[in-house]
Amino acid sequence: MTTDSRFVVVGGGLAAAKLAEALRANDFDGTITLIGAEERLPYERPPLSKQHLQGKQALTDFTVDTPEWYRDHRVDLLLGSTVTAVDRTTKTVALPDGSTLPYDKLALATGSRPRRPPLPGADAAGVHVLRTIDDSDALIELFGSARRLAIIGAGWIGLEVAASARAAGLEVTVVETAPVPLHAALGDEMGEVFADLHREHGVDLRCGAQVAEIVTADGRATGVRLADDTVLAADAVLLAVGARPNVELAADAGLAVDGGVLVDESLATSDPDIVAVGDIAAHQHPVLGRRIRVEHWANALNQPAVAALTMLGRDAVYDRLPYFFTDQYDLGMEYTGHVAPDQDARVVVRGDLGAREFVAFWLTPDNRVLAGMNVNVWDVTDRIKDLILAQRPIDPARLTDTSEDL
Repeated sequence: MTTDSRFVVVGGGLAAAKLAEALRANDFDGTITLIGAEERLPYERPPLSKQHLQGKQALTDFTVDTPEWYRDHRVDLLLGSTVTAVDRTTKTVALPDGSTLPYDKLALATGSRPRRPPLPGADAAGVHVLRTIDDSDALIELFGSARRLAIIGAGWIGLEVAASARAAGLEVTVVETAPVPLHAALGDEMGEVFADLHREHGVDLRCGAQVAEIVTADGRATGVRLADDTVLAADAVLLAVGARPNVELAADAGLAVDGGVLVDESLATSDPDIVAVGDIAAHQHPVLGRRIRVEHWANALNQPAVAALTMLGRDAVYDRLPYFFTDQYDLGMEYTGHVAPDQDARVVVRGDLGAREFVAFWLTPDNRVLAGMNVNVWDVTDRIKDLILAQRPIDPARLTDTSEDL
């Protein structure tokens, strides 16, 4: 690459910032333009439902880089802007004002947006989602004025907000269609751990329930009505039913898309001059031997280092195992690995499940470790990774025997 090379990064979150960092760290001396929809410097998102929501961190604590960093490293910022189209023939991106920017290499880090179920009342005042700092600040303001919060969805965001709301003294009701919280991610037994946790902390958790509508009065949400006509009163409602990857730009540009932007082991899309990272990347994983797309902080943090090398024409492979974490009340958890929905896996537990100090392992029928989740047990992530990467059968009795070193 020459000093005349022009790289464009589309996205304003952690992945976009880390990509700009990685390009400069690898001595790219050309032009970098970062285009972000929010009128703020790129920041990390996990604190929005955790430390920031609990008043323990300010935005500056989790903003990735300072204005001076972008200035000193010659990264041009177009904040409060979006890319409306990518022309792969002319190698340009179009901006809302009709102007275009040329690129030699393009990175897509467009992230995801909250799903909004087609419920009556979903557009009423007092109905919240959580994706941006403004969303988190709106919930903080709500915590200071409301008494009752209804949360639709018992996934990671829904449960983390429930924990923060309870810490703020609100009455919290969580409605979930699945039989336990986090059912798709963790299954029945581990989902029950989180169900018990929240009920012990006073959350009215209603699983196996369908929401029929968000009840309103004078255009403002006043609760939710379930399919059995039960009405749950609330001063505000949070929609926490998952996220939708922002793949429209890639699809309109003719890139291969199937639930996410399809990328190879090097994070290159079907166009070798375009990479994709973060929430949108459906990545062919060299270790897991399958294509995966996970919406977790670790991908946004770590994928850009590989994508930058790919943009620079160097050999690179993204082979890190998926990783995520959560903090709810006095429960801290880390999860490493991946269990696909179609994989036959069973769970074995090492430690004290009742005391919530344990490591759970997901095993294949021939006892190979697919994933591990450590709950209030620390400094074992590297050993869990080693067990997964070993790709060999392990005696479950030894695995669950706490006298045996992992």
